[in-house]
Amino acid sequence: MALVHYPVYNRRQEVVATAITNLDIHDIARAARTYGVESVLIVTPLERQRWLLDRILRHWQQGHGAKAHPNRSDALHEVHAMGTLDEAVEWVKVRCGQEPLTIATTARPFRQAVAYGVLRELLMAGTAPAVLLLGTGWGLSREVVDGASYVLRPIMEHGRYNHLSVRSAAAVILDRLMGDR
Repeated sequence: MALVHYPVYNRRQEVVATAITNLDIHDIARAARTYGVESVLIVTPLERQRWLLDRILRHWQQGHGAKAHPNRSDALHEVHAMGTLDEAVEWVKVRCGQEPLTIATTARPFRQAVAYGVLRELLMAGTAPAVLLLGTGWGLSREVVDGASYVLRPIMEHGRYNHLSVRSAAAVILDRLMGDR
């Protein structure tokens, strides 16, 4: 999984870099660990944000957080900072030995979006590694979505309301794609 902080939109649909948050990092890492995701890549070009991520990870893996909540330490073991999305994809490629599929998530409807069941079957076939792209702020930029191997249908169960936090969306998506069915 890649938690993308750039390029994403702000509420005015401008491309920006968003700030990382402790809650997103450890909640998404815990959900990822629960569903067997190998790594969570935090993508931000901002050096100060990567420094903050390192500080947060040290707190939960070596500091007071590790002593008070050892399960969180375990979940955060495979969280890594990446400067760009290209760097994240290359990291997965090197680690897995082949080019990964990229799966963009979005709250906006896209005509070419695939259903969860279709993507689930593709992932279970295991023919290629995959990177699930989660956008922060107001979502992944159009450039990222258009460049992805697949775009996943938005989470829209009842009516038109669809404004989940990225950590809530991550948990729902992981359960739909990898949960016990």
